[in-house]
Amino acid sequence: MAERCPVLDTRALNRALLARQLLLERAALPPVKAIEALAGMQTQAPNPPYIGLWSRLEGFERAALETALAKRRVVRLALMRATLHLVSARDALAWRALLTPVLERGVQASRGRQLAGLAQAEVAAAARPLLAAGPLTSAQLGAALQQHWPDRPADALAQAARAQLGLAQLPPAGSWNERRSAPLGLLDHWLRQTPASAATPDTLVRRYLAAFGPASARDAMVWSGLSGLGAVFERLRPSLKTFRDSQGRELFDLPRAPRPRADTPAPVRFVPEWDNLLLSHDDRRRILDPAHKAAIFTVNGIIRATVLVDGFVGATWNVERDGDAATLVISALERPSAAARAEMRAEGLRLLAFVAPEATRRALRFA
Repeated sequence: MAERCPVLDTRALNRALLARQLLLERAALPPVKAIEALAGMQTQAPNPPYIGLWSRLEGFERAALETALAKRRVVRLALMRATLHLVSARDALAWRALLTPVLERGVQASRGRQLAGLAQAEVAAAARPLLAAGPLTSAQLGAALQQHWPDRPADALAQAARAQLGLAQLPPAGSWNERRSAPLGLLDHWLRQTPASAATPDTLVRRYLAAFGPASARDAMVWSGLSGLGAVFERLRPSLKTFRDSQGRELFDLPRAPRPRADTPAPVRFVPEWDNLLLSHDDRRRILDPAHKAAIFTVNGIIRATVLVDGFVGATWNVERDGDAATLVISALERPSAAARAEMRAEGLRLLAFVAPEATRRALRFA
């Protein structure tokens, strides 16, 4: 008789995810190692990765990440889901080619009509010597490419070039509160190296499971944007453990990955906007009650900053500023217990000191 797969309920999946995302207890890791353990951090805005690392690492300071960016140990570029990510230099070099089809599909979906009849590879060939001469902003790159194709929109041309070439956003892009247009550079030029070996779908799936497992092939496709990963999971099946979730879906995992007990205590944690914690599974019930999805995923594409209470999304948060005053506003999605409320207040005030050290008055308010 075939052995039945063990069943992992929602709380067990939640604790496994929190352990791998360094949210059960803060880790004593440098930023580069942490970013690799997390399989990258989404960074649609400059500040979220700093807050994400503050919530995950012991004694994290902003300067540590800014130094890693300046010293080319981490880099900001479009990767998974064709969105901006912060990854280590090693992962950027290894993953970029494998994820190129994801970026190409993104351009086709958003700019296909404007680029009809023009091969993206042709745009990239024209862009490479321009960027080899020095960094350009997206607007500058588009204007230069328009000299070749004056009838095409400049921003569409720049997007096509970004999809084909390894374009990194160079410092000061990625610095705390940095809002200026990012200078773009060729990844291999900026990092002064080429990949030791390119990632394969198999190695990428293993990295995904290490950071987000147990998970299904569909989950991995949602995280990466790649298609056809079902065959990869089948190929890896002999080396993976298999489980079922409460809905009967088959999940895969690395044999020695952490899977804490479902009753493991989970502290309050503040999670920034666009955190991959909420974007890396097809079924998000392991972290988010479906009833709260509309409060987190807005119609204009914003993924709100959240508060984890007992491991699950229990509130949203934002910082309001008025002159030299900063107020952390917590909007609960469910009525918190007195103990959870006190823990949110204590952790929230520590967060406020991190994000607004210059404020002379700090306060916290429950909305």
